[in-house]
Amino acid sequence: MKKLSLSLLFLASVLPCLQAQDAGFKIPTDSGRSARQAAPAGGPVNAGAAVLSSMDVLDNTQTIAAGDTISIRVLEDRRDALQQIVAVTGEVNVPYIGLITARGRTCRELAFAVKKELEKNFFQHATVVIAIDKLNEYDAKSIREVEIDFYVMFGIVAKQGKYDLPPNEDITISQAILRAGGFAQFANKEKVKVIRKTPQGNKTILVNVHDIMQMGNLEKDIYIRKDDVIIVEEKTINF
Repeated sequence: MKKLSLSLLFLASVLPCLQAQDAGFKIPTDSGRSARQAAPAGGPVNAGAAVLSSMDVLDNTQTIAAGDTISIRVLEDRRDALQQIVAVTGEVNVPYIGLITARGRTCRELAFAVKKELEKNFFQHATVVIAIDKLNEYDAKSIREVEIDFYVMFGIVAKQGKYDLPPNEDITISQAILRAGGFAQFANKEKVKVIRKTPQGNKTILVNVHDIMQMGNLEKDIYIRKDDVIIVEEKTINF
């Protein structure tokens, strides 16, 4: 007991000295937890689509902007979440359905728009989870200054139209077909035309995409250039 009393007297005499020498010195207490550690139960959780399992928890307040990094996952597809940067055009590439406008929508709004499209042709029921993983990679000035390149897809594919060609990403002919939702029925996969502008005039390149996708002949998987026009013709059927 005497030793304990002496120890307490020693601490009582030393602590004021320590506090005087270091203005930031504080006696440790259990109440020193940070606000991040003691977040209130039920608050928003910043997590990617990889850990979400319900559309009920999707954010419906923060709108998606060009340059945001988002992740998309279709639970019924059983694949990993697809993470990508929203293009300067405001679009993202969604599995099965191709490009869709994300800018100006919340994660919840975009997820239900994707769900509606998927349930038209691909899934009887689709559970789509989307999260913003990182805000705005571009600033407003850089978005205005970026020159957007395009290529065009026509013919027997799920979704024809004009597609953006990201300046920091190489896209091959097979990837371009997948971005367009894949081949439609009766497409001639062995003779896909790529019409390319050259100084000597338009040049037509025939690509056997069947060999690329089904046989693994990746040397035939040419890169798309700006202003390319891709045409998938209908297969000729002889009776």
